[in-house]
Amino acid sequence: MKPWERLTSARTPDGSLLELLRHDADYVIRADGWELMTSRMHASEEAMMRLACAAPRADACVLVGGLGMGYTTAAALAMLSPRASVVVAELVPAVVEWNRGPLGPLANHPLDDPRTEIVVADVTRVIRHAKERFDAILLDVDNGPTALTDRGNSWLYRAAGLAATREALRPGGAVAIWSIAEEPSFERRMRAAGFEPTTHHIRARGTKGPRHVVFVGQKR
Repeated sequence: MKPWERLTSARTPDGSLLELLRHDADYVIRADGWELMTSRMHASEEAMMRLACAAPRADACVLVGGLGMGYTTAAALAMLSPRASVVVAELVPAVVEWNRGPLGPLANHPLDDPRTEIVVADVTRVIRHAKERFDAILLDVDNGPTALTDRGNSWLYRAAGLAATREALRPGGAVAIWSIAEEPSFERRMRAAGFEPTTHHIRARGTKGPRHVVFVGQKR
């Protein structure tokens, strides 16, 4: 069997090792040996915009937290008008470089779209400094509210982070949060933070593959 080819690697600010690997036309990003994302399964990432903002306004502004392989950003752009905009917050500069290089064709080069603004920063910083700016916030920065590869991401899922996320949304806006698995208590946390929560189970690859979870919170 043909082995995976390690194309390049980078360190995150907390010291974790990110690796980009390829097997024929398939790509994988690993963090300290754990698979973070793969080009073979991305239907749940693509569903986030539809679940959070099915009918975006003409001048909508969407925040994507975590660039990944570009699928979430591309799905948001596909639903938005020429007047809309997408802000993509990505913590690791190398991931941006990979998306401008070998990963770009996977999602049809969403970073080249003039509506896209890339911010190389922790998405928490963008959220903390926003006040009723975004119509939708799409967060795919880790494996979910408790299955964390970076403990620094936990702020997003606690009361303070959820409250800041709510403040960053326009009236009627919504947040979508990707998770690798169900988190039974998370809807309660979202409700306590002022969201009307729903949980969606999405096949990772069309009608096949494992089911991932997308938590959606509508701002009350």
